[in-house]
Amino acid sequence: MHATTKHLTGYAATGVAILTLTLAGCGSGGSASGASHATPAAATTGTTLMTAKVAKLGTVVTDSKGYILYRFDADSAHPTKVSCYGTCAVVWPAATVKGSVTVKGIHKSLVSTVKRTGGGSQLTLAGWPLYRYDKDTKPKQAHGQGVDGTWWAVTPSGAKAMAHAASGMGGGY
Repeated sequence: MHATTKHLTGYAATGVAILTLTLAGCGSGGSASGASHATPAAATTGTTLMTAKVAKLGTVVTDSKGYILYRFDADSAHPTKVSCYGTCAVVWPAATVKGSVTVKGIHKSLVSTVKRTGGGSQLTLAGWPLYRYDKDTKPKQAHGQGVDGTWWAVTPSGAKAMAHAASGMGGGY
């Protein structure tokens, strides 16, 4: 019986953790403090930022695998400020890099990095920190466009891609 109780307690704890992460993703615009929980796959040794034409968005910036990069209105560009940590960074992993950055179709002078709380270097474009969206499961998907009215695919100049801005609630679904 003790083992059964132990298993049920473990399942309950797992369920609470999953529910917490799911709910955090629904209001993903919020920023929690603490260390980044960005997925290890988001970090690479050297990376390439490039442009891609995406239907209804126009030309946007992608990582070397073709995944769209986003900017967050709660961040700032001058000075560069990162606001997405904790549960926010689970849904919106920082575009981080170790090593050099190569660009294709983007002015190199616009690309830099910012140190994240807890370590790591996050890519910036025109001062804006860059992120991936965990619901973009294939290159050129833009499910993050307009989410919460605060997340936007980024153009090669660092501006918000507005060609097909969503109404503000879960754009691209």
